Amino acid sequence: MKFNIIGRNINVSEKTKAHIEKKFGKLSKFFADDATANVTLSNRKDDYTIEVTIPIKNSIIRAEETSGDLYVSIDLVEEIIERQIKRHRTKLIDKTQNADAFSVLFEEDNDRSLEEEDELRIEKVKKFDFKPMSPEEACLQMDLIGHNFFVFKDDRTNETCVVYKRKNKGYGLIIPED
Repeated sequence: MKFNIIGRNINVSEKTKAHIEKKFGKLSKFFADDATANVTLSNRKDDYTIEVTIPIKNSIIRAEETSGDLYVSIDLVEEIIERQIKRHRTKLIDKTQNADAFSVLFEEDNDRSLEEEDELRIEKVKKFDFKPMSPEEACLQMDLIGHNFFVFKDDRTNETCVVYKRKNKGYGLIIPED
């Protein structure tokens, strides 16, 4: 696995790079040799944020964590990524998704520590009418219903989009690509 380590408002020392490569190096057995982990470190006041994104075919594995200690943030993100990989094992290696980014060792790994409770299951289904609206109106609707995201049809492009609340109290907009 290759690492692309970037620092924002922080100088990334060789010690920090070595720690990141050591922590995420144990996860490299799950990925093909040419997989790349994009690691972004940032510092805002006394908080250190680490964001890790590992692109794989037709998907990404991503985690972000913030704490007062850089190394604690690195450890927490590594645990989140590992949990995601193990929880979604069957989904990620499904042949219909062509998960070529994963190594053969990942497919053959017989870690039975996962319990049946970790399997994905849909507990509730909601149906609603798609009313074309602007992203701003979708944000207002999302706030009215008290959710963290809202799916809507954009009145300009007629595409299905998603607005969501960001950690910094702002809003995000997801627009599908063709």
